[in-house]
Amino acid sequence: MKKRLLLGVLCLGLATGAVAQDATLGQGGVLRGLDKVNGNLTDIELNNGASAEFGRLKVTLEECRFPTGNPSGDAWAYLNILDSRDDEELFAGWMVASSPALNALDHPRYDVWVLRCRTEAVAGASE
Repeated sequence: MKKRLLLGVLCLGLATGAVAQDATLGQGGVLRGLDKVNGNLTDIELNNGASAEFGRLKVTLEECRFPTGNPSGDAWAYLNILDSRDDEELFAGWMVASSPALNALDHPRYDVWVLRCRTEAVAGASE
């Protein structure tokens, strides 16, 4: 009896949890950086493929995606973050706006996380 119940729960979980969400590629994104030493917050607007300096970091937004039909929904972005002093890679991967700690930059001085994607390229943003 327990085996049937467990099998039923597993099948139900697979049937409901395997739905993929369609994503749309944004034109860029908005990131937020925190300097932990002085407490300064900085918003960083980047177009896809663009880089910006934040303290001693070089932050590159490869691409930003959001749920299709819901640009204000959860965003996820692929970032490359280098130490600008020696070009050491500190982070490369996807960050999710709703769960920044899921895959975070591990740096003693700086934090960087994703706020949202942009649906239009920003003229004043870093290219």
